[in-house]
Amino acid sequence: MAGHSKWANIRFRKAAVDAKRGKLFTKLIREITVAARGGGGDPASNPRLRAAVDKALVANMTRDTVERATKRGTGELEGVEYVEVRYEGYAMGGTAVLVECATDNRNRTVSEVRHVLSKYGGNLGTDGSVAYLFVKMGVFVFSPDTDEEAVMEAAVAAGADDVQISDDGSIEVTTESLNFDILSNAFKDAGLEPELSEVMQRPITDCPLNIEDAENLSKLVGALEELDDVQDVFTNASFREEV
Repeated sequence: MAGHSKWANIRFRKAAVDAKRGKLFTKLIREITVAARGGGGDPASNPRLRAAVDKALVANMTRDTVERATKRGTGELEGVEYVEVRYEGYAMGGTAVLVECATDNRNRTVSEVRHVLSKYGGNLGTDGSVAYLFVKMGVFVFSPDTDEEAVMEAAVAAGADDVQISDDGSIEVTTESLNFDILSNAFKDAGLEPELSEVMQRPITDCPLNIEDAENLSKLVGALEELDDVQDVFTNASFREEV
């Protein structure tokens, strides 16, 4: 059995989707708008908005676009009103799937999500059918060449729940969602830049998959992520690649 990255077991990602700049911008604009509506337009007092703005700027979104999206969220500018919805379902091997969306048309979104799940052998579940298998947490992932001791020191001082080193050498730090902003600032003050940092739904149990099912699940998640209304997809799948 080959080593595996813990992050790969948290959820599958499709790099090609994020490489499509227009689609990525659409998702980021929706996230900024929803975050501003829920917590106000000041990133200094709205951690979710600050995280969304940081992602947008890293993706080379202009500040003017960020500001317009923020103002639409606070009501200062007219625009489409997005609401957050979450769908729960099952995929191959009994894998639990959470699909988080931002939409202006619930009927369209649920129809599209249901279609993709069905196309890849899954099915849509009822509210609460799999949500209990996940917990909302802050996750930071650092590349293998990051100073492990520096990450550990900053994480412990800021009250992180756990620090683990994956088989591939990457460093994963987890914390309660409410503590995400504190850790984010602590890493920034220490000059540490994570490859990934976000609040996400983390599975509390794993659903082991063989390679074939894992590949099919990856295709399903990729298809879901290509939907404009889908902001994020989480699963409780785990796998190891045989050699």
